[in-house]
Formats: sequence, structure tokens, C-alpha cells
Amino acid sequence: MKYISRLFGGLLAISCGLSLQNYSVANASSTFAQPPRLVGATTPYTDTSIWGATYYFTIEVPATAKESLQKVTFTQTEGVEEIEFNQKDTVAWEGTGNSKGEKLAVTTTTNDNQQQTLTVTFEQAIAPGKTVTIGLKPYKNPLSDGIYLFGVKAFPSGEQATGQFLGFGRFQFYAPASFNTPDSSGV
Repeated sequence: MKYISRLFGGLLAISCGLSLQNYSVANASSTFAQPPRLVGATTPYTDTSIWGATYYFTIEVPATAKESLQKVTFTQTEGVEEIEFNQKDTVAWEGTGNSKGEKLAVTTTTNDNQQQTLTVTFEQAIAPGKTVTIGLKPYKNPLSDGIYLFGVKAFPSGEQATGQFLGFGRFQFYAPASFNTPDSSGV
């Protein structure tokens, strides 16, 4: 009897340990060991009301990240007006704005609860040690000049991925200078 109770006690301890291990693996969220870095945010067109602009965000996934980059969210947090994006024209490639590499397949969606958040998901996750550039295409630059900020958050691969805030992409838009014409008094 003494041996049977030891056997059951040992089996109970092993089964509890396995159950807890399975629970923790099944409910673990994936996170970056070292988060990606927002290298920069830029646009070649800084005048207000310009059509055809693209806002470029370059993100570096460090080799020590240990997780691949699966998706990135962009949330407009500052600006006089909300900038709307043409989701089907989002582009992405490996590399920076100056050194374009392989084009990457992405899908772009808007978060219904928060209209000012755009999510870009990579078809193939970006491996650690890579740099990517994402180009968001607004329908046009805002009518109002000023500073517009976009919070950038990166998510690793995995069903329960925890996002990491990378910083703000800052864009400054300027109203075009109006032409100075003399008034009728000739002054």
C-alpha cells in the first residue's frame, strides 16, 4: 500500500506539472525579446491638399528580437483633421527608402472601433535582422497645416501577440505661400 500511494503521488505531481506546462504554453503571449525600432517617418510632399503623397515609415527588426514582425498599427494621435488612407494602395518592401529591396505582400485594414487606426499585416512575417519600409497613401494631404503625429506599434507573430509601441511618426504640413499681388491703390 505504501508503494501504491507513492506511485499515485508521483503520477499526480507529474500530471499536474504537465497540465500547468500545457496551460502556460497554450496561453502564452508572444513578445519581442528586443522590440523593433522606428527608424524614421517621411513624405516627399509636405504641402497641404496635395494628391498622390505617400507617408513612409521605416522599421528595423533587430537580430536579437527573437520573434518575427507580423503586423504594424498606425494611430493618428495629433493633427487638426483626420487623414484618410487608400488601403488598397499600401506598399511595403524590405530595406529603406533609399535602398528598396524585395516588395512585400501586405493587407491593410481599419480598426472599426477607432477610425484613426490603420493595421498593416505582412503576408510573410519579417524575420529578425531585417529592415522594412511601409508606404501609406492618403487620398490627399490634410487641408490644414500643422503637425500630424502617428503612433506606431509593432506586433510579433502569434495568436496572442503583445504589441510594442515604437514611437511617433511626425509629419509637418505647410500651407503654400500665396502670391503677393499689389492692391488697387498701388501701395
